[in-house]
Amino acid sequence: LGYLRLGQPMTTLSGGERQRLKLAVHLGQDGDVLVLDEPTVGLHLADVEALLELLGHLVSTGRTVVVIEHHQAVMAHADWIIDMGLGAGREGGQVVFAGTPAQLVESASTLTGQYLARYVAGGAQA
Repeated sequence: LGYLRLGQPMTTLSGGERQRLKLAVHLGQDGDVLVLDEPTVGLHLADVEALLELLGHLVSTGRTVVVIEHHQAVMAHADWIIDMGLGAGREGGQVVFAGTPAQLVESASTLTGQYLARYVAGGAQA
């Protein structure tokens, strides 16, 4: 984002640019625990890959990173997944799975597990 001007109105930025700025602010803050809510919204796949590398670096330095996300690449990269369900809204709110991405793919016991299994097998894109 080095091409941005100081004072440039936010309305001139794309969704991906705004998301990258928001991530930069949060990632630059101090603290041992970082919680991100759907950080991939508006990001290009190359940016998602860069984000995953950065999150991996943060974890390797001892920080805890909690990500609420639907992007299969992020789920496949996670150390641990907590899948909430059974549905959305009032139909959700229960833990339907907790474990590693590999365990979720192996069991395919939830919709998330089924989608992630297809993604890992190369049959679906994020």
